[in-house]
Amino acid sequence: MILTADYHTHTPFSHGKNTVAENAAKAKELGLKQIGITDHGFSHVFFGLRRKDMQAYIAECKAAAKEYGVDVLVGIESNIRGVSGKADLKPSDYESFDLYLCGKHVCIAYEKASDYWLYGLGNLCSEKFRKQPSKALIERNTKAYIETIKNNPIDAVTHLNYRCPANALEVAKCAADYGTYIELNSKKQHLTDEELSEIVQKTQARFIVDSDAHSADRVGDKKIVEEQLLRIGFPMERIDNVDGRLPTFRFAEFKKTL
Repeated sequence: MILTADYHTHTPFSHGKNTVAENAAKAKELGLKQIGITDHGFSHVFFGLRRKDMQAYIAECKAAAKEYGVDVLVGIESNIRGVSGKADLKPSDYESFDLYLCGKHVCIAYEKASDYWLYGLGNLCSEKFRKQPSKALIERNTKAYIETIKNNPIDAVTHLNYRCPANALEVAKCAADYGTYIELNSKKQHLTDEELSEIVQKTQARFIVDSDAHSADRVGDKKIVEEQLLRIGFPMERIDNVDGRLPTFRFAEFKKTL
């Protein structure tokens, strides 16, 4: 499996160690055609991209693309802010971005008080103190993922089920219906072999493989994902950013309609 593009990387604009240019330089070294700079969304309390930094963020992406000859996408890893599926990227922000990822994170300014307790703290407490998540928590998380996909033109759901256990099959069905990719994240284990096999067998969902690099030396990393794919006999034709292929992203198509 040869990675064509890495769509999930971070910089000091949120929680990464290396600059946009350094990530792009690594992408060039690896022969990648595209790299996404996808810093954490605005509602992340400690490690979110700040709106006041947007001009510098865009400028650094454009400069890196020019210097290294790699297509550097101005992206964001937006945050799910609650069970209603509200994300922290507003329609007024769309023109500033090329790539729209979204996932569940901690330390977020959630939409409602109930989301702090039932969604944010609920997942945290379940992770820390319960051996198995409750049925209510799984249903709540599943609804949050599905409503996020339905209500936002997101390109990919990042690290599905990481610290947020949901019915991955139902989320993948929705993703397939709306043209949103399921990310296979090589930084953290997030889908079990059984969950991923079931998604492949029972849905038409498509996938991208990303490093979730927080430092330039991890750009293009695919080790964890590759090991899992080999283990379960994953059909490689379902992945759209490997072996010379590039995805058709939902967000770009949506913006053409504006």
